[in-house]
Amino acid sequence: MRFFLAIAFLIVVKSASASSILVPMDDRQANHLKAYGVSFWVLENGVVMEWLLNYRGGSFLFPHLKTIEEELIIRGVSYEIVADGQVNAIRTEISNPEVNMEVVQLEKAPKIAVYTPKSALPWDDAVTMVLDYAEIPYDKIYDSAIVMGVLPKYDWLHLHHEDFTGQYGKFYASFHREAWYINQVADAERDAANLGFSKVSQLKLAVANNLRNFVIGGGFLFTMCSGTDSFDIALAAHETDICERMFDGDPRDPNCQNELDYNMTFAFKDFILVQDPMVYEYSNIDGTELHRLPPNQDKFTLFDFSAKWDVVPAMLTQCHTDVIDGFMGQTTDFRRDLIKSNVLVMGENKALNTARYIHGELGQGTWTFYGGHDPEDFQHKVGDPPTDLNLHPNSPGYRLILNNILFPAAKKQKRKT
Repeated sequence: MRFFLAIAFLIVVKSASASSILVPMDDRQANHLKAYGVSFWVLENGVVMEWLLNYRGGSFLFPHLKTIEEELIIRGVSYEIVADGQVNAIRTEISNPEVNMEVVQLEKAPKIAVYTPKSALPWDDAVTMVLDYAEIPYDKIYDSAIVMGVLPKYDWLHLHHEDFTGQYGKFYASFHREAWYINQVADAERDAANLGFSKVSQLKLAVANNLRNFVIGGGFLFTMCSGTDSFDIALAAHETDICERMFDGDPRDPNCQNELDYNMTFAFKDFILVQDPMVYEYSNIDGTELHRLPPNQDKFTLFDFSAKWDVVPAMLTQCHTDVIDGFMGQTTDFRRDLIKSNVLVMGENKALNTARYIHGELGQGTWTFYGGHDPEDFQHKVGDPPTDLNLHPNSPGYRLILNNILFPAAKKQKRKT
């Protein structure tokens, strides 16, 4: 019986080989976000696929299998059946050295984790929302799991809206009497004590160091909003105390600014701490106060990278538009003069001299920082309802997040530069 099943499968594959499924990612795509989910599902099921960088918005090419076609229909993703001759013509067009396109083979779905607390907080997270919408599976982990060494199980990790400095998001002035804030502090202090730390800031530093080692060892790290600058600040402050008494029970080191170690950071250098605990800001890295434009005029622009030579940034910037609507956050974007010279800027607001979307390598791994809170909510506030992505299936801002999900699945290529 197994023999006949195997023969039947081979017949199906052979007949299907005469054509492929093209999932266009230009303006003709009905649901860009779910297209990534189908791609992830295909990889999970052991099928190798191709990402056609800069071809019709960064299209996907699958073998023509009935199960894949059915999944595309179920999820409402636009697709086209293309014959072998059409596929060959596409490959010929892409291979032209004068054309900024490339074919990247995707082989294996990465194992994904999201660093997020179990307790309910009055804000959502763009990454978990889009993972859920696209139906991409992930595990939730938090401080204890990371300190206990769980990170090697995963390929890709996202840091939920987080404050790694131990200052509870610097929400003290506005929210320290709110139940959610009181519960957050109690949970964090209990977790720190249970794990042998006398302060929450010490626990968060241990977590940050583990995350740093995760990247050095080959992991892919992605984070948004305050999970970007607070992470680097915590690493820089590894030998000093930047927390005031209401956060950790004793005053900050009055010389803490001079004791920052910028060699430990991923992205930022020479930044100045905001030491006032009543000010809702960590440092001068954040460009939020520069954004005084009306929402309809606040934009950022993606850089155009060579798909043949700069494959990684080309993958991370695949989109059906180069100009994307801006959106605010506790950390909206990053001042260009405070970004290290070896960091790659992939999206910027040139008029404000800020970077929105940056990327870098550390050891064997990579990291990506993306400023802002919610790509489809210009000024998301504490307590606002989450965005309904059914209303934004073609969101270019959310596409950038999902590029980072597929990027680790790419077949490793020899570096050309």
